[in-house]
Amino acid sequence: MGQAQTSGQNHEEGVPPEPDLPEHSGDIRIGRELLRATEPFAVESVAESWWQVGTTFSLMLVALIGAGMAPAWPWRLLLSLFAGLLMVRAFITYHDYMHRAILHKSRVAWWLFRLYAALALTPPRSWRKSHNYHHGHVGMVSAASVGAFPLITTQMWRDASPRERFIYRFQRHPLVVLFGYITIFAYSMCLESLLRDPARHWDSGLALLGHGVLITLLWVFGGFDVVFFVVLLPMFIASALGSYLFFAQHSFKRMHIISPDAWTFYRAALESSSYMRLNKIMQWFTGNIGYHHIHHLNVRIPFYRLPEVMAAIPELQSPVTTTLWPGDIINCFKSSLWDEDQQRMVSYREASKLV
Repeated sequence: MGQAQTSGQNHEEGVPPEPDLPEHSGDIRIGRELLRATEPFAVESVAESWWQVGTTFSLMLVALIGAGMAPAWPWRLLLSLFAGLLMVRAFITYHDYMHRAILHKSRVAWWLFRLYAALALTPPRSWRKSHNYHHGHVGMVSAASVGAFPLITTQMWRDASPRERFIYRFQRHPLVVLFGYITIFAYSMCLESLLRDPARHWDSGLALLGHGVLITLLWVFGGFDVVFFVVLLPMFIASALGSYLFFAQHSFKRMHIISPDAWTFYRAALESSSYMRLNKIMQWFTGNIGYHHIHHLNVRIPFYRLPEVMAAIPELQSPVTTTLWPGDIINCFKSSLWDEDQQRMVSYREASKLV
């Protein structure tokens, strides 16, 4: 068993310290008081963690082997799609491990997740740097993207050059999310970090090398169809879904951007992080990451306890919600700029009409 986590440990995850919050009226808990309410849930069961990790990776391995060896292509396609969804769940277990929410004392888990990271194009050093930055800057205007989709105001948009506008639109374009396998994982997570600082991000080179070696071996001994069903298709599915989940959790219609003087990671968790309402099946495949407002409030809560937290704490039960329905997906991509006058997200078309 681990121990309940404190706000100081959230600071280790890239969150700046904050002054004491003012008193408030009523029984509604906010700020550190709300964080303290979540701390009893920030305790893992090691046996439960291993059950979740073990079943996920075992099912994923069986699905991938089946996708490579099944005699008929419909079965290979079905197993490949299943493996892609399991890769999303496997990534959430890795994500929680990197947050020290599960199995952080296990040497076996250390090797398992390092191997997974090398094959799934999520090198630990690049991931940790970009993800800690993300947790420390959610709900802020940021023209520079460090492992996250940039977000600027309508005024910044009007002042931007045509080149800057093109780059910004490109970084947030649906095709960048759809082809996240190449644009986000292979390029941003691995190649870009490796080229920027080879000495520090040597594990990015190792991830690219390991991924390339796996593809080469499968191609030599099994042919392109094995590569397609075992690596390319499931990685494409997992990367596209994972990239969109990350995008939609912090770029949605009712998202609120907080001014620097008022920003706290408590407010950012509740006002700038969405709750993605999913059916039970997709909730399982996505490792409860849809409870994103709770994750941002306390990163040490294991993914399998997030629904328990929401059920137990009334203040977390009325989050801003999105879904995977087409209308919500369109709204997320339309929510492109923050308008300070209207205090809401607007589209490029709306921004062009603002004076």
